[in-house]
Amino acid sequence: MSRELRIGLLGCGTVGGGVLHLLKAQADALEAHVGARLDVARVLVRDASKSRPVAADRLTTDPAAVLEDEKIDLFVEVVGGETAAKGFIEQALHAGKPVVTANKLVLAKHGASLFGLAREKGVDLAFEAAIGGGIPIVRTLRDAMVSDRVVSLMGILNGTSNYVLTRMLDDGIDMAEAVRAAQDKGFAEADPSADLGGHDAAHKLGLLARLAFGVDLPVPTVEGIDAIEAVDHRFAARFGYCVKPLAIGRVSERGVELRVHPALVPNRSVLANVNGELNAVWFEGEGLGPCLVYGRGAGALPTAVSVVADIADVARALVAGVGGLSTTGTRAAQATADARAVPPGEVQTRYYVRFTVDDQPGVMATLAGALGARGVSIEQLVQDGRPSEGPATVVLLTHRAREADLRAALDDLNASEVRVKPPCVLRIEDPSGGGA
Repeated sequence: MSRELRIGLLGCGTVGGGVLHLLKAQADALEAHVGARLDVARVLVRDASKSRPVAADRLTTDPAAVLEDEKIDLFVEVVGGETAAKGFIEQALHAGKPVVTANKLVLAKHGASLFGLAREKGVDLAFEAAIGGGIPIVRTLRDAMVSDRVVSLMGILNGTSNYVLTRMLDDGIDMAEAVRAAQDKGFAEADPSADLGGHDAAHKLGLLARLAFGVDLPVPTVEGIDAIEAVDHRFAARFGYCVKPLAIGRVSERGVELRVHPALVPNRSVLANVNGELNAVWFEGEGLGPCLVYGRGAGALPTAVSVVADIADVARALVAGVGGLSTTGTRAAQATADARAVPPGEVQTRYYVRFTVDDQPGVMATLAGALGARGVSIEQLVQDGRPSEGPATVVLLTHRAREADLRAALDDLNASEVRVKPPCVLRIEDPSGGGA
């Protein structure tokens, strides 16, 4: 007869409910895989009067009743947020108990200390669900790529932003309407600013950089999709591109390049066809070459699939008496203290720039002259018709240029009289070739 492992579930919202569902539905298969029966012994909730898919006598609103239960073998943190969740994870690790978490915010901000504590205690801190929901990117980078060196990655890591941009393109609607549609579908929060502003993706990129490059660095460039208008989708399509919310990481002799922003990607590229709420991470290894991990990046069951997979891994390690393997295998353990983040101004890529300018003689020459004076070469330039009165829309694509040079040229134009409002600047990236 197999042994029993007791789980302390911290949180029973959307994801917690999905975890309980899968643990029950797959109980026999998990027992055979792990070598132990998995029993959810205690569940921390905010409101114990609500109906939950677990016996009422296992529910509690007191964190201590779960965290101080010495019979608990492993903890699962799905409460979300930062302060309380961080405290729960720390308390469990200090007690020498492994933790499974889906909390990207806590790990992005406090990962160095939490991973260090887990290594000190020799226990696991597993976090597959923190990046990309149900897609197995953590295992892929941590385990499958241990024999290779990842040199670049590019991902669509926020389903809300991807859904909004997809609806804008497919339905020809503005951003406000697309955001409302995302909220109606449950793909966006009431306050979607963390998603649309790029902050959610930046947390995930920081964790990916730990796994892929073994560094613990902030993400210097974090830009949201707020400035994108329907006209940008039309122009992108005209040039053979579509607009996607990207998270990018690269290593070179200049350092580690980390950035989150919307970008134009070629319609022929793999990421161009990742639509709606789906997530994907494209990465390139020196030996493997290009690889794509793709799937549903959010939702109760996709996220719960990753959480329960982590539970199974941690439980197997406990049964085998070899806890801490997933934490030791995380490349953050070898994070280099002297790693350098490439400053935004040093980034080199191609650019899409949309100007709204006065329709008068000499405007095109002024635009080209300002860019040329800073060493930024124009590849293509088009004007959207010729209005009978009012401003005109001019869009140009540049050749590869330093971001600092482009920004200096835009500052020069800002001092001129041809610009009506700040331009929309989008980078152009090609995942098929590791860059534009």
